[in-house]
Amino acid sequence: MSRQSLSIALSGSGGSGVMTTGSMLLEAAGKAGWYGIMTRSAGPQIRGGEAAALIRVSDQPLESHDDSFDLVLAIDPASLGRFMGEIPLREDSVIICDMAGGRRDASLPETLAREIDLPMKKMAKAVKGGRPNMIALGVLARVIGLPEGSIGGILEKVLRAKGADALEASQACVKEGYAAGAELPAFSGPPITDVPDGERWSITGNEAAGLGAVRGGVRFVAAYPITPATEVLEWLAGSLPKLGGVLVQAEDELASINQIIGASFGGKPSLTATSGPGLALMTESIGLAVCSEVPVVVLDVMRCGPSTGIATKNEQSDLNIALNGLHGDAPHLVLAPTSLSDCIFTTQWAVHLAEAMQTAAIVLSDQSLGQTRAIVDKPADIAFIAKRNVPEVVGETYRRYAIGDSPVSPMTIPGQPGGQYTADGLEHTEAGAPSSLYDDHLAQLDKRSNKITNFNFGEHWADIDGTGDTMVITWGSACGPVREALSRLRAQGTEVRMLAIRLLAPERPEDMRAALEGVKRVLLVEQSHSKQFYRYLRAAYDLPAEVKLFHRPGPLAFKPGEIIEQLSDWCGSEKL
Repeated sequence: MSRQSLSIALSGSGGSGVMTTGSMLLEAAGKAGWYGIMTRSAGPQIRGGEAAALIRVSDQPLESHDDSFDLVLAIDPASLGRFMGEIPLREDSVIICDMAGGRRDASLPETLAREIDLPMKKMAKAVKGGRPNMIALGVLARVIGLPEGSIGGILEKVLRAKGADALEASQACVKEGYAAGAELPAFSGPPITDVPDGERWSITGNEAAGLGAVRGGVRFVAAYPITPATEVLEWLAGSLPKLGGVLVQAEDELASINQIIGASFGGKPSLTATSGPGLALMTESIGLAVCSEVPVVVLDVMRCGPSTGIATKNEQSDLNIALNGLHGDAPHLVLAPTSLSDCIFTTQWAVHLAEAMQTAAIVLSDQSLGQTRAIVDKPADIAFIAKRNVPEVVGETYRRYAIGDSPVSPMTIPGQPGGQYTADGLEHTEAGAPSSLYDDHLAQLDKRSNKITNFNFGEHWADIDGTGDTMVITWGSACGPVREALSRLRAQGTEVRMLAIRLLAPERPEDMRAALEGVKRVLLVEQSHSKQFYRYLRAAYDLPAEVKLFHRPGPLAFKPGEIIEQLSDWCGSEKL
């Protein structure tokens, strides 16, 4: 069963420790020199319910799951049925499950995969304080080729706080599971290698976004916890104080956005993190930030909507509200990371852009990027530091919203002598006094628009790769499976271009025109039901005559093979 990568799924009922097991297995894989990703799948319950950890390991960097899974381990067979749509299997796939005495559980889904009974619960009961998930950890380590010793240090690190008895019980269960795994089918994983310390990181997209924020200069965060953005706040809560920063858990999203506007007005780069329902509540105040020209960053980790939707599942359906949700003409920035590691760069860049242009920036991450944990190469430390145009000396007549050579006018910090001005949501004169005059409204509308449309964003607006007259255009978490699909095609001698858009607003028509030079056919890939990305591209850009759309709502992720199937008519099925 030797493959370039291995795909493993673990499922269990709530509280069975599936996520803990998956995280430990991924960390052990990283210590063995492998790359890997682990995504979480769960129902809408706050506590309880079924959960699944979906893992893929390889000797090459990964951004996507494979087309199918090699191995499934179900601690509770009944839990597996909920996730079968997300865990496609083959005839040579293997399901290891606890069938409670060898009788096939009636709730176990019918598949062509081979089923193997392993009494994990019975084995755990034989160990005082033992748990089936630790049996499962030992089994999986053995069948995918990880050394038994690679688990020991991880157990001690994770379970030390639970006491010596819990640690000893887990160690004994892992040993039992490892021994039992010797009797099961073996999967030949990547070669074991030594990784120099610091060369690889284990990180989630939410942690990466938090790192990008502080690298960009953010020192104040106010937010209300919401799935799937809460981990951003948890990471920042521990990191900001080390840098002299502050995180405030506000009473709701309305307070969060207004607090960061206030902190930014006071001179501190500021950010809030939320998801779709929270973004909907914040839109009026984001408009206030645009009108008053106070820089703020709003990180939206998208999930299935509308309303509460499916809080634990991925979807790219906040694009419309991010682009068009503000009332009036309110030009602002909308960005989206193109990979998990890119959550660092894009969030850092968003802080830099918001500060440089004194406006609001919305960063559209999503549940898949945010809550996936990956073993990645150490990301580069990019030198994008927020720099606001703050005058050192204020003249006798300070006009905060002056119309000058640059549409980005100097912004004083409260307390600067002579720098007082009014900043609110009313239209205003150059001095900041409220005005209802047409000339003042037009002048300020032009000012707010020109400062972002005329800004030099450089090559960072999108990731462009490949050659040929066929192009795939996509964004966000859909970029990972597209990249793998095109890599497979290139290995077979078929060239297809890729355009992953990072800067969604403002539009870049000249840059898009250059990117589409020589392109005859375009495949658009997005995870929304109402074709939001397609409609945005059609409205903003001139696309080639032949455009094909591949879209679906969440939570079902795209597979590389599906992208290849969509391209088969254009690229020649005999090559695929």
